[in-house]
Amino acid sequence: MGHERICAVDDVSFTIKRGEFCCLYGASGSGKSTLLNLMAGIEKLTSGQIIIKGRNVHRMSEKGLAKFRQNNLGFVFQSYNLMNAMTALENVELPLVFKHMGNKKRKKLAKDMLVKVGLGSRLKHKPKEMSGGQQQRVGIARAFVDNPEIVFADEPTGNLDSKTSKEVMELIKEMANTNHQTIVMVTHDSELTKYADKIIHILDGKIEEIEELKTDHLNDEDEDCIENSDEVIADIS
Repeated sequence: MGHERICAVDDVSFTIKRGEFCCLYGASGSGKSTLLNLMAGIEKLTSGQIIIKGRNVHRMSEKGLAKFRQNNLGFVFQSYNLMNAMTALENVELPLVFKHMGNKKRKKLAKDMLVKVGLGSRLKHKPKEMSGGQQQRVGIARAFVDNPEIVFADEPTGNLDSKTSKEVMELIKEMANTNHQTIVMVTHDSELTKYADKIIHILDGKIEEIEELKTDHLNDEDEDCIENSDEVIADIS
């Protein structure tokens, strides 16, 4: 920043396995959102490496990285990031448009996903015609509609009340469990860490502790899927 050098993330190393719900937890300004953006290839590393599915994210070309994100990653944002001029259905269709999916199939998938998140009656509503919780459900539907292997969520309940936050978190967890997807979520809220299998505590850009949790809400089939899988989704060092 100007002439000042700021080290937002330093000496960080960890691994996330397929199917894990990983929480990057820390106070505001701790570096957790920067770390998430580095993992997603949104911000560039100055040193080190991030390996996702065996590929070094920061050695990809811009075109290659865009395609990799399109094919493998989904995103849920705190501020929803919906297109205000578009309906809920059109917003959820967007990732499928970028994949050049046919109109009929695209609309069906988007509609089915909105029904799953409880917005079957809101298909034609625009963001300003919906509550914050409803907008975030649209954001979740958009993130999951093309079944990405990994979903990055940056403070996904930051603008919601406690009741709606719980509903949104249960929805994210349920959808990830159903499709055996990996979640990497940033939060400063200790209440939200209970949804995670792994909590990475971050302070001043460094890892304080990595906490592995046993989740009670997985069924036997889901537990087998996770415990028997040694495949690493992301390796950061």
